[in-house]
Amino acid sequence: MRRAGALVGVAGLCAALGACGGSPPPPPAASAPKPVATAPAPAASNPSAPAPSGRPAPLVAAPIVPQGDGTAYEAKGRRDPFVALDITGGSKGLEVATTKLTGIVRSARTTLALVEAQDGIGYILKPGDTLGDGRLVEIGADNVVFAVATKPGSQTNRVVLKLAVN
Repeated sequence: MRRAGALVGVAGLCAALGACGGSPPPPPAASAPKPVATAPAPAASNPSAPAPSGRPAPLVAAPIVPQGDGTAYEAKGRRDPFVALDITGGSKGLEVATTKLTGIVRSARTTLALVEAQDGIGYILKPGDTLGDGRLVEIGADNVVFAVATKPGSQTNRVVLKLAVN
């Protein structure tokens, strides 16, 4: 029922276009294949120059950062979330000696240390994790041990943080 009404609508449109003096378009074929999308043309080297059609060229998009798994991330002025943050030690970085151990969480599978920096930001660490200028070596019953290198390539010092008792 609906298809017959649609054909009458197309026939009426063709008759109206014929009355305007133009030739009517052929009716759409039901089994015609749909066109396949193609890759867009590369952007012009000068975005303010007009395109060959006389229209201004489209704006250039943000750079696309290819990822290792074939996906792409469009930065658009933002930090790439797929790149790991680097919390380094030094004059502006986080130092293990200025942090405090606020808790230890034990489960059947793992043990975690809860460490708080001077600015109030908390970190959840497991053995092998780095925090600022040190690497967590061991989590004890009421303390954690960090290996801290004063300079890259130098010998490491052991820093022990004891659990804060309130």
